[in-house]
Amino acid sequence: MDIHALNAFITVAEQGSFSAAAEHLFLTQSAVSKRIAQLESQLDARLFDRIGRRITLTEAGQALLPRARGILLQLDDARRAIGNLSGDISGRLSVAASHHISLHRLPPVLRAFSKQYPQVELDLRFSESEVAYDGILKGELELALITLAPVPDDALETHQVWVDELKFVVANDHPLAARDTVALQELTGYKAILPGEQTFTQSRVRQLFDSHGLSLDLAMSTNYLDTVRMMVSIGLGWSLLPRTMIGDDLQVLPVDAVPLSRPLGYIHHRNRTLSNAANAFIQLLTAQTGRMGD
Repeated sequence: MDIHALNAFITVAEQGSFSAAAEHLFLTQSAVSKRIAQLESQLDARLFDRIGRRITLTEAGQALLPRARGILLQLDDARRAIGNLSGDISGRLSVAASHHISLHRLPPVLRAFSKQYPQVELDLRFSESEVAYDGILKGELELALITLAPVPDDALETHQVWVDELKFVVANDHPLAARDTVALQELTGYKAILPGEQTFTQSRVRQLFDSHGLSLDLAMSTNYLDTVRMMVSIGLGWSLLPRTMIGDDLQVLPVDAVPLSRPLGYIHHRNRTLSNAANAFIQLLTAQTGRMGD
C-alpha cells in the first residue's frame, strides 16, 4: 500500500475536498485524485462519495481512516527511533503552543533552545489549546504546550509545567470595583467576557457556576486572553484572567468562591517515540521554568 496514497486519503478526509487537499499537499488536484483512485483500486472499495462539490467518507473510508493514520504514525515513529540512535539533536521539531503561553511563558525557552540547538528546524505553530490537543492526537505534532484538559485522552502523556492562578477582574470604574466582598451570584447580573465555548478555560468557569446553580450572562467570547483583557479594561464586562496579566487598569474582585486555576504544560502522544530534539526541548523547558518559577 503506497504511503503517499494513504497521506492523500487522510488529507482529503480532513480537508473535506480534493482541491483543499491538493493545496495542502502542494500537488495538483489531478495528482491527488490519481492517488485516491490507486488506493481504491488496491482495496477494491470506494472511499469517498462524491455528490456535487461535497464529499463524504464511505463506510470503507471511515474504517480505513484511523488505520491509515496509525500506519503513518508507526512509520514516522520508526524513522525517529532509528534517527535517535545517532544521538544527534537535529532535524525538524513540530511544536504547537497556545497564544497565551507563546506570549507570556515561552519566549525565554525558545531563545535558549534556538541558541543551543541551531541545527534543529523548529516548526512552531500558534493555535488554540484545543486545536493543538487535536493535532497531537492525530499525530500531526510532536509536542504541544497548552492549557491541560481536565480529563485528557488516554492516548496522551500530560505534564504540568505552570499553574495560572485565575482572578475575577473588572475595569476600575465598574460598579463592583469598589466592593469589599462580592458574592458569586452577583456576577450573574453583569456581562461576562470569557474564552470561547469549547475552551478548557471556559469549561472550568462554567463548572464553577453550574455547581452553584447559577447562569452566566455571556456578552462575548474570544480565544485570545489579551483581547479579553482589553475588553474588560474598557468596561465591557467582567472576566477571569491569570494573575500575571493583571495591571493597574484592572481591579481584582474579592469573590466569595473557591479560587480557580488552570494547569499549563506540555503533551505528547503516548505511543510516539520522541525525537532527540523533542527530548532536548523538554529538558530545557523544565530547566528554564524551574529557574523562572511561576
